[in-house]
Amino acid sequence: MAEDVLIIGGGLAGLACGVALADRGLRCRVFEAGERLGGRAASWRDEVTGDTVDIGPHIFHSEYHNMLAFLRRLGTAQLITWQPRKVLALASKPRPVHLRHAPLPPPLSLVPSALPAPGLTMLDNLSMARLAWSGITFHEADVARLDGISAEQFLRDKGVSERMIDWWWRFAAMVVTNLPLERCSAASLLRIHALLSNYRGLHFGFGAVGLAELYATQATQAIVAAGGAVSVDAPVAGFVGGERVEGIVLADGTRIAGDVVSALPPTALKTIVPPAWRAMAPFRQLDAFEPSPYVCVYLWFDRQFRVERFWSHLYSAGRLNYDFYDLRQIRAGWQGRATVVCSNIIYSHRAHRLSDDDIVQATLRELVEGAPEAAHARLVHARVHRVPMAIPCPVTGFETARPAPESPVPGLVLAGDWVQTHLPCTMESAVKSGFMAAERVLARRGMAAQLAIASRPFDGLTWLVRKLAGVPAGPELTARS
Repeated sequence: MAEDVLIIGGGLAGLACGVALADRGLRCRVFEAGERLGGRAASWRDEVTGDTVDIGPHIFHSEYHNMLAFLRRLGTAQLITWQPRKVLALASKPRPVHLRHAPLPPPLSLVPSALPAPGLTMLDNLSMARLAWSGITFHEADVARLDGISAEQFLRDKGVSERMIDWWWRFAAMVVTNLPLERCSAASLLRIHALLSNYRGLHFGFGAVGLAELYATQATQAIVAAGGAVSVDAPVAGFVGGERVEGIVLADGTRIAGDVVSALPPTALKTIVPPAWRAMAPFRQLDAFEPSPYVCVYLWFDRQFRVERFWSHLYSAGRLNYDFYDLRQIRAGWQGRATVVCSNIIYSHRAHRLSDDDIVQATLRELVEGAPEAAHARLVHARVHRVPMAIPCPVTGFETARPAPESPVPGLVLAGDWVQTHLPCTMESAVKSGFMAAERVLARRGMAAQLAIASRPFDGLTWLVRKLAGVPAGPELTARS
């Protein structure tokens, strides 16, 4: 008998979709081209140290409702190390800035800790007033209007001072959109700004175990328990059918019938799209989804030294690394160990011609800038992971190009962080997209279900202002997306 649903891609989106369908009695087969599950949130064991390492460090936050619901379903939600008070340490000069919540309503709670930032004046801070209003009142109706404008131009149009743009916004664009400010869509940046600024006590978390250890085995077990299967080293070469998708073709020529969910990133999906589809949206736009590459560095030292659990450098044209993580303060059971640090080189074209050793040496220098005691520690091991695509670049026009889960080809549903979830491209977006895809599959079978969780209404002063201004309470136009 044919399987109910065929899911291409064993990352977060594909596995979330598979578990949601399995929980409702559908048999699914998940096909992952690589040797391990997890996609861009994969983990593996380092052969020298035996430690589990991720493809690169990832962040959770307290408004990741879909991701956290997925982990609760799998029994692993407790395996996140939360940082509830301090939001982020910035290695600014001559003194660091520690962003933390004050007992003020959103969006004011971070303002007191940001005001002493070195190099900025009160006029620079006041120049954010018009932008603050845009962040407070942002919702999805603004996206089409803002998506064709660069974030840099939008900030200038709102009167933000050049010092504030250079000090804060060039850094913010790089670390939250993975793209330089001048290339980033204003809609993409403002959406993230609104989501991070308007919830009371929003805080970050990090996997206390390897990322894939949170979900890969557990999701596989759930899918298999419902009669399905999960396969690795199983690349899909194409689709069966013409005007309607009737199944998939594996790289070895095997044909399998069933409805199909593609949970592939756009760079992979375009390699299996048949020529007849390439004139249709969204397939004709797949080339426009430009990858933002990463280089992720892991450093093992011979001793402990003082370093923030989570900190970042500010923007500099010549800098390699931005965010750094002390895994000794994150991973369960690592507190007594020597320090292990990992970092991200974001939008990493500037590092592509460097050797792994050159990258490690540069990363050590940049680590010492934020953690001077690291200069006295001896590096005993290092790994460099080159990631061709962390997320698609949210360039101008990106948000309006993101496709709906329902594809124009019957029998095919799309999932992945890049589809239109009304969220930035994150683990949360990936899981939400998987739930949205599962909803479409179930609806076709007359099994209506509400699985994806919409962003909740904003808190505090933001909620009040939006109510008075007649703006929807949350960032989305409706309770569903």
